[in-house]
Amino acid sequence: MTKIATREAYGKALVELGRQNSQVVVLDADLSKSTMTRYFAQEFPERFFNMGIAEQSLMATAAGLGLSGKIPFASTFAVFATGRAYDQVRNGIAYPKVNVKIAATHAGLTVGEDGASHQAVEDVTLMRAIPNMTVIVPADGEETRQAVFAAAAYQGPVYIRLGRPAVPVIYNEDYRFQIGRAHTLRRGKDAAIIACGVMVHEALRAAEELAAAGLEVMVVNMSTIKPLDREAVLAAAATGAVVTAEEHTVIGGLGSAVAEVLATERPVPLAMVGIRDTFGESGKPDELMAKYGLTARDIVAAVKRLKGKKD
Repeated sequence: MTKIATREAYGKALVELGRQNSQVVVLDADLSKSTMTRYFAQEFPERFFNMGIAEQSLMATAAGLGLSGKIPFASTFAVFATGRAYDQVRNGIAYPKVNVKIAATHAGLTVGEDGASHQAVEDVTLMRAIPNMTVIVPADGEETRQAVFAAAAYQGPVYIRLGRPAVPVIYNEDYRFQIGRAHTLRRGKDAAIIACGVMVHEALRAAEELAAAGLEVMVVNMSTIKPLDREAVLAAAATGAVVTAEEHTVIGGLGSAVAEVLATERPVPLAMVGIRDTFGESGKPDELMAKYGLTARDIVAAVKRLKGKKD
């Protein structure tokens, strides 16, 4: 199985984008070897700014560059991009609708051994709650590459959530990512799984297992959390049961966004596979995903529970 980390795809996409658009600039918080902005720094040193371990200054400077007509990509770990620099993101970027792209790597539990202090499990909640902010969680490398280009073409603040470990390839170059549009990977009539990020692959694995048990389950990649594709949610609801899956707290993330649509427009049984109200801990990514209930097996169990309610 071919794998690539979304942060790796991000770094390579920046170089490709930089060659096409001279207005693209990149800022980093002394983490370029980890965020992979080092590729851009090597080719475009005059357009790369290492701001040091100072995310507040990074975001404020990115806002200034955005107001000057540049297209800044502000890069750091997700826990710092959203927590440490929240005020600068909210008041300096989102409130005045500055054209800044925040690329946050090392999100979720799959940071692994770095532990809870570096595991952003609430970043989507924070960014989704800010007015004017678009929130994207790519599922693989190709979707990341296209999301970077789409973000650069979009006028306004964008948050792109990226992971640390290599993840399975789902899409090829024929795929077309659009901000605000979900992609149905598998059709089904018995239930629907709406997933984002690394959980999309787990959802596909779960659908295969459920198919073997005689259940036809829809799988939807909801890579844009905000604005949410309401039509895709309602199409999923037509199956009569919806399971959401995210490597993130269930409080305020993808599951909450889907629940808001279902509760107001088409109530159906809903289950959320995600991190409960807790921090993570140090461990290997696969071990943490299993411990916190973020595997295909957990999705299968959720679908079967809902199927019982639906029947």
